This record gives sequence, C-alpha cells and structure tokens, in this order.
Amino acid sequence: MTPAEARVDLSAIRDNVALLGEHAPGAEIMVAVKADGYGHGMVACGRAALEGGATRLGTAYIREALELRAAGVTAPILSWIIPPGEPLDEAVGQGVELSAATPALVDEIAAAAGRTGVVARVHLKTDTGLARGGAAPADWPALVDHAMARQSEGTVEVAGLWSHLACADMPGHPSVHAQLAAFDDALAIAEKAGAGGSHVIRHIANSAATMLLPQAHYDMVRPGLATYGLSPVPELGDFGLHPAMTLVARIALAKRVPAGSGVSYGHLYVTEDETTLGLVPLGYADGILRHATNRAEVLAGGRRRRIAGRVCMDQFMIDVGDDPLAEGDEVILFGDGSRGEPTAQEWADSLGTITHEIVTRIGSRVPRVYR
Repeated sequence: MTPAEARVDLSAIRDNVALLGEHAPGAEIMVAVKADGYGHGMVACGRAALEGGATRLGTAYIREALELRAAGVTAPILSWIIPPGEPLDEAVGQGVELSAATPALVDEIAAAAGRTGVVARVHLKTDTGLARGGAAPADWPALVDHAMARQSEGTVEVAGLWSHLACADMPGHPSVHAQLAAFDDALAIAEKAGAGGSHVIRHIANSAATMLLPQAHYDMVRPGLATYGLSPVPELGDFGLHPAMTLVARIALAKRVPAGSGVSYGHLYVTEDETTLGLVPLGYADGILRHATNRAEVLAGGRRRRIAGRVCMDQFMIDVGDDPLAEGDEVILFGDGSRGEPTAQEWADSLGTITHEIVTRIGSRVPRVYR
C-alpha cells in the first residue's frame, strides 16, 4: 500500500479523444503527451490516445519522443522545441518529425538526415501572433524557400505547416481571427513556393480551438488538456469530457489535539476546539502547491475538509473535528467529482491558477496507477 497515488483512468483518455474527434470530423488528431502526458504518464496515455482515435502524438522535446519510441510506440510523433545540442541524428533515425522556424535549424536537421541516410520530416512553424516560437512574418518566406531547397536536395521533406493560438480559450477575442488570417497568409506563401499539396499537414488548433473553432481545424487538431478530461474553457462547462486523474493519499497519522493548537509552520491555522488532525503524506515536493495552505479542500471521511495550516515539503494536515479518522484512511485530493471530492478545476480556481499546473506538478514520488 503506497502512501499516495495518482489513479489514471485510461478509458477516460480513449473516450475523450473519441469525443474530440466528433468535434473535428475529417481532421487528424495529434494528442500532446508532453510533460509526461500532462502528469498522467506519457507512454500509457499516448497508447490510450491512439486507441481512442488519435493518429499522431506530440511532444515538446526530442527526449520525450525517443522515450515513446523506446517503449514501442510507432505512430508519427512531432517534437517542437529544439534547443542547440539536441540528438538530431537519433531523432531523424527514429522517424521523429521535427519543427523548425529558422533556416539554420533546417540545415542542422538536413545534416542529421545526411548522416543517418533518412529523409527528415519537418514541420515549418510560423508565428501568427503568439510571439513565442515560429518564424516572424517577415522571415517566413525565406524559411520556406530554404526548406524547399533542402527538400530538392533530398535530405528534408516539408511535412507540415503550423502555428499556435494565443487566446483560443477566450471566445470572441479579436486575436483569434487575426491569427487565423495570418496563418492563411503564411499558407498561401508556402503553397506558392511549392510547400503545398495534400501531403503537407496544416495545423493550428489546440484543445479550445478543437472544441470551439471549426475554421481552425484545417488538416489536423492538436488537443492536449482536453485529452485528459479537463475543460479548456471552464466557464463554458466540461464539454462532456471526463477527468482521467484521481489523486489519493492515505492518512499517515491521526491524533487528538487540544483547542488552541497551532498547526504546521507559522501556526497559520489554530484549532478552535479539541479536535482530530490527520496527516496527509503529500507536500510541495509532490506538486501540492504551498499556496494551497488554508485554501484547497480534500475529501476525507465522506466530507470536504480544507487544508489546515501550511503545506510542507512532504505533508499537510486536515482538521476533521470529532469525526472518526484513522491511519490508512483514504483521502481524495481531486478527481472527477462523482464521490463529492473536489475536481482539479476546483483546485485551480481556489489557487488562482489553471488545471494544467495542478496535474503537471504531481511529482515522481507519486506512482501512476492505471485503471
């Protein structure tokens, strides 16, 4: 019996991907499994996503893609953050598709292709208004021309043209229309340069755009958060998605303390009456935000309990009053809400953050258990 575990429902992953497919009929689905599958476990969730109808997987870094390959995942994988010194030879040799936004990186990828004897599949990224990755509009034509020159040499194949939306989770935000228009302009430039055709995949849609913006679907959508059952636009509801992760722990110590007892560092919580405290063996080293002190709730003994006092590195306390509590009793930090427990969305709301942070912060000391 482990002191804590993150239970991941793989059928929820499969069902969520199938639901996303209903929102984007005719488009391929690339599921983002970066950051260890948003904290859920990259390999297991990647396989479940493919079973649910995804045709491709996406990772931030090459090392993530290579981990998937080592686990036997053969589906197409795109990696899109490529700082200097990355193992390009191994990536190209393993058939990992790579994103490029500069002629210099295209050249590095082409050189890796030359060394391995494998044609590198490259997705050219244009910055349409996020001002993060991607070639600026002024640099885009030169990038496309350079990639096409490498393609004519036989080392590179332009396999995709893509960008990323800044405000798709803010319905009606003017930047969305502006970015789609900029993307269409970039596509027209690429097609004029010969980087068109049905074999070139055009993609810009994240989870929110998959759900809300049919005009952003193009040839492929790239859901991440929604795959794991978390709403990309919480104010519009859950879209029928089912949260895949339930984070649980077992009480490590239960004890009675008198009224006026200061609890945890700084005594930010003081008991009003004689009461029972429970020690939950999870802390900020496991991804429980220190900011959850006296804020976030858990389910224990069939009732919601607020964290009592400062969240520590390895533990936090709850106050259950005169209710029964014993070592080994299960505490649910968050789940799908079906048992009355908080959801990851409630945790995010109470802490002033987003669900992405809640689930991706769960650390490696917490085993993932797949069901």
